Amino acid sequence: MKLHELRPAKGATHKVKRIGRGDGSGHGGTATKGTKGGQSRAGYKRKMAHEGGQMPIQRRVPKRGFNNINRVEYKVLNLGQIEQLAEKYGITEFSLENLYINGLISQTDRIKVLGNGELKEKFTFKVNAVSEKAKAAIEAAGGTVEIVK
Repeated sequence: MKLHELRPAKGATHKVKRIGRGDGSGHGGTATKGTKGGQSRAGYKRKMAHEGGQMPIQRRVPKRGFNNINRVEYKVLNLGQIEQLAEKYGITEFSLENLYINGLISQTDRIKVLGNGELKEKFTFKVNAVSEKAKAAIEAAGGTVEIVK
């Protein structure tokens, strides 16, 4: 066997259907598009989600719930996580800038500290929101809390 003798297996390839090249080609006339209707004409574009007059699925399915466009989403930090993060990243001040620099939050995230867990060391917090329990625990450990807008 030589390189110039290689051929695809019999039946593995097909002749290209050359449409619209005259009646002698066998695909002339309507160029395999059939007669009449939008799909046979130039410039036809299929409408996304068009179901041919049937009621579309986005109108058949009932709407559920309510999305409040003014909802404020917070990334949550529990007191139990604080000492682990401080040890891992060497953070003593938990500000939005420090957390962003260390890759813990994205630039637009808001942070809320919750009181789940214990805090033994003193830390400084500059965050968007703090629960009452977390604030009391931070101040009891000798830390400070500053609310940033």
